[in-house]
Amino acid sequence: MTTAEDLQLSPEGVRPQDPRDAAVWDLAAEVNDPEIPVLSIADLGILRAAAATEEGGGVVLITPTYSGCPAMETITADVRAALQRGGYDPVQVHTVLKPAWTTDWMTDEGKAKLREYGITPPTGAAPVRNGPISVGLSVKCPRCDSLDTRELARFGSTACKALYQCRACLEPFDYFKVL
Repeated sequence: MTTAEDLQLSPEGVRPQDPRDAAVWDLAAEVNDPEIPVLSIADLGILRAAAATEEGGGVVLITPTYSGCPAMETITADVRAALQRGGYDPVQVHTVLKPAWTTDWMTDEGKAKLREYGITPPTGAAPVRNGPISVGLSVKCPRCDSLDTRELARFGSTACKALYQCRACLEPFDYFKVL
């Protein structure tokens, strides 16, 4: 029986080359994030690996955006249901915490979808922190493209996002933080 340990995690969550495994990946990749429904779990970069088993089942590995993410239970159930609808039985969905998720894993297409949805996508690469270096952040408004914005709250509608306001158009918006 194929288990989570049998799957190799790709740092980029790359779709498998093997057609049987790719079919499992494709079904899982159709699952949308329940908190940001315009993003699939593949767009978000939390879909890490997928494989078909010799027994006719499927195994999927997912990584939460942060360890306490409340959406993981729903995502797990949705992945399981998607694979079962696709004829896979049994289905295993495993949550892996190492390596930790980073916004670097989000696809460019996913970032574009965020912007169209009204959420400013993360800018730049996740920082490597070797000391207490503080750098100011300019966050572009997703509505009018102004950089004249200000942070209203460190946490927005989810812990992954901060709440900003544009001083040009006065609209509030979420910024998906670089993690």
